Amino acid sequence: MNRAPGATPQPLDSRLLVVDDDARLRNLLQRYLSGQGYLVDVAQDASAARERLAGIAYDLIVLDVSMPGEDGLALARSLRATGNVPILFLTARKETRHRIEGLEAGADDYMGKPFDPHELSLRVAGLLRRVNPVPSPGWVHFGEYRFDLERRRLWNRSGSVQLTAREGEVLVRLARASGKPVARDVLGQGSALGERSVDVCINRLRRKLGESARSARHIVSIRGTGYALRASP
Repeated sequence: MNRAPGATPQPLDSRLLVVDDDARLRNLLQRYLSGQGYLVDVAQDASAARERLAGIAYDLIVLDVSMPGEDGLALARSLRATGNVPILFLTARKETRHRIEGLEAGADDYMGKPFDPHELSLRVAGLLRRVNPVPSPGWVHFGEYRFDLERRRLWNRSGSVQLTAREGEVLVRLARASGKPVARDVLGQGSALGERSVDVCINRLRRKLGESARSARHIVSIRGTGYALRASP
């Protein structure tokens, strides 16, 4: 599905959890939001959501209110007592008193059903911008990673990712290109081993980013040229 105009996700590859007991709606939301560039998981009730949340740190939760068992309000209160993950209620309960109840339970935003997918996408992007401020010029973000160009240090949600001096230099040159292709000979400057050493270095960097040449999402190959880093805007 095409990305809605004006709804660029921030940061790129943010991970969302959709919690709704309506299987058809869950699947529609997963397809639509995935089409916007997000990583989307789904859960059919609060219990399944808790299982997901136990193993994954989500950037935002789209949550229904009326569900069997523990309802969305109770789940939101519980989540808010232990963390600050943004919560967007998406529910058929859309009267003013319902919205107030949802906001009091800890929701950051509240939308009624039926809803416009474009508006939902804009609201999701807006909530993510609030909790992920634009980084300083000395930082580059891509996926769950952030890279300090000056100190040549890389972090993800688990902490620091160790880089060799050569890997740091190559990543700096990719980051400074702002997503544009960088030729192998440019990336290989300062190395006596030439372009082959660049390919080896790129493969090592990809492994540290949890990807490979076939599954590359961050450091992509540019045929006949070299490589490019897909950084978040």
